[in-house]
Amino acid sequence: MNNVRVQTGDFDLGLEVARLREGDARVGAVVAFVGTVRDLNDGAQVAAMELEHYPGMTEKALDDIAAQAAARWPLFATLVIHRVGPLLPLDQIVLVAVTAAHRGDAFAACEFIMDYLKTEAPFWKKEDTPDGARWVDARVTDDTARARWQAR
Repeated sequence: MNNVRVQTGDFDLGLEVARLREGDARVGAVVAFVGTVRDLNDGAQVAAMELEHYPGMTEKALDDIAAQAAARWPLFATLVIHRVGPLLPLDQIVLVAVTAAHRGDAFAACEFIMDYLKTEAPFWKKEDTPDGARWVDARVTDDTARARWQAR
């Protein structure tokens, strides 16, 4: 079961993970990743950040990424929640959570989803810094992280 949501509002990690594994006695592992807004990026203070997306296209891309993970590992459930709109340092941006019978599959799938999300999902990030607003470019390290999954 894949569940993908793009939303402006915050999420409750404990509640979302509880819902994901609720009533499924097969689950032996739950792995979750939460990404948050930092107050420093590329050497500049970040006062705020805004995430933009293309509705419909973004959800489809996230669902495709989750489906790729489910095709690689024996997962029971996958959850991806990504926030958009204005965010402040310490705010939660993204939750990726997966359930599986074993931890190895769950850890690998969660990391795979994040690596692909950072490079394949259509989000645009703008940061407010002391020098003004700036769009954040993709990182080479994100491409490198994704590329290691292609070799497998």
